[in-house]
Amino acid sequence: MKNQELHIVSFDNPYPPNYGGVIDVFYKIKALNAIGYKIHLHCFTKQIPSDCEVLQSLCSEVFFYEINQNPFYLLCKRPFSVLSRSDAKLVENILKTDAPILFDGLKTTFVRNDVRLKNYKKFLRLHNIEHNYYKGIAVSETIFFKKIAFYFESWKYKYYEQEIGKFDNVFTLSEHENDYTQRKFSNAAYIPVFHGNETVKQLDGFGKFAFYHGDLTTSDNRKVVLFLIEVFKQIPEYQLVITSGTNRAFVNNNIQDVPNVKFVELSGFEQLLQLFEEAHLNICWSFQKSGTKLKLINALFNSRFCIINENIIDDKKVADLCVLVNNKEALIAAIKNVIQTPFTESEHRKKILESHLNDIENAKKLAAILSEES
Repeated sequence: MKNQELHIVSFDNPYPPNYGGVIDVFYKIKALNAIGYKIHLHCFTKQIPSDCEVLQSLCSEVFFYEINQNPFYLLCKRPFSVLSRSDAKLVENILKTDAPILFDGLKTTFVRNDVRLKNYKKFLRLHNIEHNYYKGIAVSETIFFKKIAFYFESWKYKYYEQEIGKFDNVFTLSEHENDYTQRKFSNAAYIPVFHGNETVKQLDGFGKFAFYHGDLTTSDNRKVVLFLIEVFKQIPEYQLVITSGTNRAFVNNNIQDVPNVKFVELSGFEQLLQLFEEAHLNICWSFQKSGTKLKLINALFNSRFCIINENIIDDKKVADLCVLVNNKEALIAAIKNVIQTPFTESEHRKKILESHLNDIENAKKLAAILSEES
């Protein structure tokens, strides 16, 4: 098989790269393209776009397939999110080019066992330990029907994860997931997240506020917002800015009596970069352990202090650049300390991040394994 050609099957349209998982997909494509790969991209999406000029500029071919959210899939043994990405045309399009296949996310792997693909090398980019991820969502979800559906999805993934052992190699996003996969299936390689940042911003000194951003359609993120509102009720002298492209009403309804917390509706990445630049501290928090949170990587490259809990990242080189706390009282104490402290770590961050989280270098590591196996 040709070493410099690759099929990538993505669980969603990776452009624009505006939330965690697709950020890794998009910037991985961009980095692989930069080192000479011809990419045949296959994207599942809820709505097929009218044009895909940016993706076409990075890929040799781009195919879109509509996610089929047939409610009867909920009654099947395989996970709903796998069955909904099962378009028959996918295999037909893969067969047009003899090249390895990288499945981006376990939910894209419905066709892995298709007999027509038996001679193709197959790789997996593992975005989460899915049964843990969906269990975490179920715990945070407040709508009963959704809670039950997520628990069933978690249970189904517990059995479906045996598919992981059938891949030639699995590229993990975190040390925890790498250890788990290597222990169970002996085919894991840790490749840090692809994120698109190239240089660390020089932002020493003081910023203006504390900052939290996230996709508020996610139950865990909504739970974090409610938690942070309670935290900042106890720090009335300092402002928290919450930004998201979704759920303005949810936040505003919960901050009516909290004058030091405000919501800013996010319109694009340039606005996000401006908010990073103005922030003095970023709070990255999660109530579930699920891979590496991209919001932290963006904050480390583009802002000042980052306060995290243990669920955000387990890469020690990156975690050591943050203030790590694990409960409400410790978080309040850390915030009170940080707001009095000028930021002076830009050069140290630059030294660590621009080598360890370098997209091009990590694309080369991934390519070396693809070539080895091919």
